[in-house]
Amino acid sequence: MSDKTTVGVGMVGYAFMGRVHSQAWRSVGAFFDLPLAPRMAVLAGRSKDRTAAAAAQLGWADVETDWRELVRREDVQIVDICTPGDSHAEIAIAALEAGKHVLCEKPLANTVAEAEAMARAAAGAPGKSMVAFNYRRVPALALARRFVEEGRVGEIRHVRAAYLQDWIVDPEFPLVWRLQKDKAGSGALGDIGAHIVDAAQYVTGQHVVGVSALTETFVKERPLAAESAGLGASSAGSTGPVTVDDAALFIGRLSGGALASFEATRFATGRKNAMRIEINGSLGSLAFDFEAMNELWFSEGGGGFERILVTEPDHPYVGAWWPPGHGLGYEHTFTHEIKDFLEAIAQDTDPVPSFADGLRVQRVLAAVERSAADGSRYTNVEDA
Repeated sequence: MSDKTTVGVGMVGYAFMGRVHSQAWRSVGAFFDLPLAPRMAVLAGRSKDRTAAAAAQLGWADVETDWRELVRREDVQIVDICTPGDSHAEIAIAALEAGKHVLCEKPLANTVAEAEAMARAAAGAPGKSMVAFNYRRVPALALARRFVEEGRVGEIRHVRAAYLQDWIVDPEFPLVWRLQKDKAGSGALGDIGAHIVDAAQYVTGQHVVGVSALTETFVKERPLAAESAGLGASSAGSTGPVTVDDAALFIGRLSGGALASFEATRFATGRKNAMRIEINGSLGSLAFDFEAMNELWFSEGGGGFERILVTEPDHPYVGAWWPPGHGLGYEHTFTHEIKDFLEAIAQDTDPVPSFADGLRVQRVLAAVERSAADGSRYTNVEDA
């Protein structure tokens, strides 16, 4: 019998993000020596039958059809929010006010005002809170941050970041919630652009302080969605307007003076999940592409790039998993973030990225939208 303190987890939402978070909650205790033992207590969703079916499949002990009931439950100490962005603020603030710890999917909110309210609530709450930028937990990116902290790339001069997908290239792909501003906040900018903004700030240790941006919606009308699951959907026949960006392109400056470029698009035909970042410094360079997620490319002292296979026991997170040379996958990044979150709760330390970090990303996204609407005028990031 384990003598670890058990913490009950309640998760809201069970679609794409709910599935990967469920996988992480199930597996984290099997691979990491945790100070707390998570119990998958309850899953919340609007349809009782569908939520019950998801709970049975994903490993949750009970269900609720109202997230407010989940938040009120005494057997829930952690609330994991896996819903669209339009509900993040309401759920997170209520959970924090109820004394719960909160893990919230990215982007933190749909607007700066919502993100500010969430950050204020987090700052004054007894519970811990973290925004789920899972790519921070890719071992290769964590190793890149280590190299920067050790000074191995020197003074950072250039950052190039791109997130390229093609999942809505087909103009007949249905109008799912991610293509509706009232639910998603923004399109490629918030969905995947938020990831590269956070990754750039995480690896460099600097903040984006100003941007000049372009955004575009290539397909402005789409068939309404009859059913959707994850990133797939079926059409209902009639059409509706796409109210978010399909692509965002912006340049910027970091707080340390480096120049940066960012590209987020879901119209890069042939690119499935190419989240890329390259950093050029006075002493060396780093390059990473998530489509080869176990590799980090490093150039030091003016030589060519060398490939580092990030699967050794001394690399970040890797020692808990498989023998050297056995690669990790997308799902492991979520397990790592939950491991870090549980450790922060147990040690009474502030987990990262915090809601304040999520707010900082939200302010960059807002500056991009303002710049794009104002003829690409260079726009300062508020309170950066």
